Amino acid sequence: MSGKNQTVLGLILMIALFPQSASAMHIMEGYLPPLWCVSWGAASIPFIVMGLFSIQKTVNLNPKVKIILAMAGAYTFALSALKIPSVTGSCSHPTGAGLGAMVFGPLAMTVIGLIVLVFQALLLGHGGLTTLGANMFSMAIVGPFVAYGLFKLVRKLSGPLWLAVFLGASCSNFFTYVVTSFQLGLAYPSPSGGIFGSVAKFLGVFSFTQIPLAISEGIITIVVFNVIKTYNSSELKDLKILSEEVAK
Repeated sequence: MSGKNQTVLGLILMIALFPQSASAMHIMEGYLPPLWCVSWGAASIPFIVMGLFSIQKTVNLNPKVKIILAMAGAYTFALSALKIPSVTGSCSHPTGAGLGAMVFGPLAMTVIGLIVLVFQALLLGHGGLTTLGANMFSMAIVGPFVAYGLFKLVRKLSGPLWLAVFLGASCSNFFTYVVTSFQLGLAYPSPSGGIFGSVAKFLGVFSFTQIPLAISEGIITIVVFNVIKTYNSSELKDLKILSEEVAK
């Protein structure tokens, strides 16, 4: 591995080691009813298949981007493994999915996100295998699509690159938790307020920590993105999604 890639991976490891890893707010094992576990898993399968084709196409066009793909996976694993206690008694965490989505597109992140979630469920006890589909749909599907869409929109409107990266990463984080709140609300509707009453309750619980976390993730992602851009500019220029941005 070259010195420049070691520098980037070192930065990611520093992020991973900053706080103690613990049980973060993925939906825990056994928390969702079986019907919803199967439903969210089935909804995620088409995205996984398309993601595999997307990664294969990208790597075939330029095998050198494999190291950046690995960095995106490491970054996602590092950030999403961090536990931030909430004043409400719950736990929240960054997702890290926005970076890879902005570099490789949202479909590639479905596969990376799946791998990250499986490793976290088996090695760290975050989330679980029965809730893998639900956690994947929120963090590895909706989050990356939000990041990619906002990134492209800001750049199309001639917004600065740093703003596109910040909004993509921070909103990806926030909307992951919006979807998680809907998933929990659908599974456990409130006796008085129904589904939307339950969703509002979960959104209220998460918002105290998740909004500051989303902003923090946006700032951290700008730093990591700029480091990758500095040391891997040739590889980034080969990726169609960033060919114009890197040149500016």
